[in-house]
Amino acid sequence: MTSNMFTIKGSSSVTLRLRLENKPATLARATSAIGEIGGNIGAIDIIAVEKDSLIREIVVFVSDTDQVQRILDTVARLDGIELLDVTDRTFRIHQGGKIEVSGKQKIVNRDQLSMAYTPGVARVCMAIHEDRQLAYEYTIKNNTVAVVSDGTAVLGLGDIGPEAAMPVMEGKAQLFKDFAGVNAFPICLDTRDTEEIIRIVKALAPTFGGINLEDIAAPRCFEIERRLKAELPIPVFHDDQHGTAVVTTAALINALKIVDKTPESLKVVVAGIGAAGTACTRMMLDLGIKNIIGLDRQGAVTVDRTDLNSEKRTYAEMTNPDNEHGSIHDIIRGADVFVGLSAPRMIDVNDIRNMAERPIVFAMANPDPEIRPEEAHPYAAVMATGRSDYPNQINNVLCFPGMFKGALQCRARDINEAMKMAAARAIAETIPEEALSADYIVPSVFDPTVVENVSAAVRLAAIETGVARLTSEYC
Repeated sequence: MTSNMFTIKGSSSVTLRLRLENKPATLARATSAIGEIGGNIGAIDIIAVEKDSLIREIVVFVSDTDQVQRILDTVARLDGIELLDVTDRTFRIHQGGKIEVSGKQKIVNRDQLSMAYTPGVARVCMAIHEDRQLAYEYTIKNNTVAVVSDGTAVLGLGDIGPEAAMPVMEGKAQLFKDFAGVNAFPICLDTRDTEEIIRIVKALAPTFGGINLEDIAAPRCFEIERRLKAELPIPVFHDDQHGTAVVTTAALINALKIVDKTPESLKVVVAGIGAAGTACTRMMLDLGIKNIIGLDRQGAVTVDRTDLNSEKRTYAEMTNPDNEHGSIHDIIRGADVFVGLSAPRMIDVNDIRNMAERPIVFAMANPDPEIRPEEAHPYAAVMATGRSDYPNQINNVLCFPGMFKGALQCRARDINEAMKMAAARAIAETIPEEALSADYIVPSVFDPTVVENVSAAVRLAAIETGVARLTSEYC
């Protein structure tokens, strides 16, 4: 028997390949043994038929690695059944990578070869040489994004390095294609040097119509994005910051309708003021919220603290108008909204009770939120997390495919604040007001109208703010 290495966290599944004697009840004995240990049987397929036996694959849904091992040990002891292989299905879909490059047209004869490559390609090259903007017409640049990471801040995993970050970047590239039809390449860099990352991305930029920065640790990510936005003529978007901010703002727009409050009336507490927390705060300020208080590990971020770096000092200067001091348990008193981008179990039921009437709680730490929805539900008017197994998942997939699709369609030079707010409102407005409820403030990531709504809104905002090269509303 061979097996893949796997460590299962939460619900997952494995595939068992078994050789079973071709006798009545053999399969039933196998499935019964699996069920007695708590494995849930999924698909069962015949892979091969031998003289006196059948090769079957059985999908088993499991809760943890220990349960898998108990199933394997039990099945291996059954008479008439041979365990041939076990594979983690999540590992299987990653085998060989999740994406590939394919030509848009098959080259099957000399005539096609002479146009796609030499000698015909030379004419296209020289046309672009004479007018670089033709690269948008005759190369992949017009619909292609680079997904760039150094692997230092991978969601839920932290600093794992460029090789280990690749499956995430490949997944991001697949989401771009599947949700918005946008091509994307994962590029993981083996450097943490800010200047070197900037130089590399600038050197790569002629190939791409946009740059999606991903999973780069703060505060370095701020400088990298700031410089690239200033020095490149194509959109640069750090999704960990701005994708999170856009979807959070969309969720908040709809949540305020549920609780019948206005942005100007709110007290908002933001736990965790790294890349995402800072971007969320800026968008909430743009939404019209006046009183936002950020917290880090030392408590409330205030202008009189002497331990702040430059990014946190800037944050302090634009927030906390009443200069409130204290821990999260002090600052959350009387708050209308809690936005968590920090750590598990940061707040408890008493904190929710101490908030204002009909509080909004966005506990977005992944995989374990700042407070479990089951605990907060009796006291929070609206609850959202970053998880897919609860209602109201605040998921960046609602933003970045449509954001880049709209920016690429109008050949935008930048993704600016107006485009981000347009995207947030488009996500929010995807749900008709009559359909809104406390458990439905953000649309499903599989709602096909989300990408179209976001891309149209982003495209129009780019045209209105003068960053679009193509200025027709229907470009």
